[in-house]
Amino acid sequence: MAAVTQVLRSEWTKIKSVRSTVWTLGIAVVVTVGLGVLICILVSNDFDSMSVRDRLTFDATNVSFAGMGLGQLAMIVFGVLVVSNEYSTGMIRTSLAAVPQRVTFLFCKLLVATLLVFVVGMATSFVTFFAGQAVLGDHRAHLGDPGVLRAVIGGGLYMTLIALFSMAVAAMLRSPMLSLGILMPFFFLISNILGNVSATRKVGRYLPDQAGQKVMQVVAPADNDVPYGPWGGLGIMIAWVAVALICGFVLLKKRDA
Repeated sequence: MAAVTQVLRSEWTKIKSVRSTVWTLGIAVVVTVGLGVLICILVSNDFDSMSVRDRLTFDATNVSFAGMGLGQLAMIVFGVLVVSNEYSTGMIRTSLAAVPQRVTFLFCKLLVATLLVFVVGMATSFVTFFAGQAVLGDHRAHLGDPGVLRAVIGGGLYMTLIALFSMAVAAMLRSPMLSLGILMPFFFLISNILGNVSATRKVGRYLPDQAGQKVMQVVAPADNDVPYGPWGGLGIMIAWVAVALICGFVLLKKRDA
């Protein structure tokens, strides 16, 4: 237990001493909150010009999370940097020499980073919600409304899972450039294409980001035909993360540093 505690302290020191990881989390907060407020302002100004159908399905809570798409970009970068920085600098050999138990090493690294992202993600989600609702005025939602608290908590969980998934991919690929080169197109190009093309929409809805974002919805879209609910979508995302983590641990244990 003492050894695990020391590894946890070491991993915490690594994270807070690397400026790029700290700045990346800060950018995630600023982008998510700032863009969310901006979108809420625009929606509030244009609300009266919306169609009756759009007004009836208006999701004030989900609108405040409009900046989450870009915010997750910073979370992906953070997750990749946390794991792959040591590979790019060659420090991974020193780390594994100090902690020969590779499973313990990776577990402690992921645990510290995940707890940090969880705190930041939850704080960001609540701040984003309250800031967005403040500018929506009469169209705002309240935290006590049905499904709203679940959506806000889900926003924090979504950010945490995105970062953890990125850490797992980085553990498999070991290269920051390769990891980002796969994750960025996957989330910002492939996922959008599969989710918006009618022929592949049924496949796209089971991708981690599209499934996970369901938990932030309070009002279902009018054309909603997704066969799972908010927690079901989060469960699908968790399954993706679990598979990636298992692969990351297995590969770390089998490969040379």
